[in-house]
Amino acid sequence: MAKTNYAFEKRQKEIAKKKKKEEKRLQKAGVDETEQQNDQAMPASDEKG
Repeated sequence: MAKTNYAFEKRQKEIAKKKKKEEKRLQKAGVDETEQQNDQAMPASDEKG
């Protein structure tokens, strides 16, 4: 019977956790940038109208 490689499983979990955390960070950063762009775009459209 094959021996379970716990070190490999642990490393895979760590990699998945880091990837998920990074995706969340990028998503939050993207939302913040989008909000800032919308705030900047609104006054410009008000001035035109």
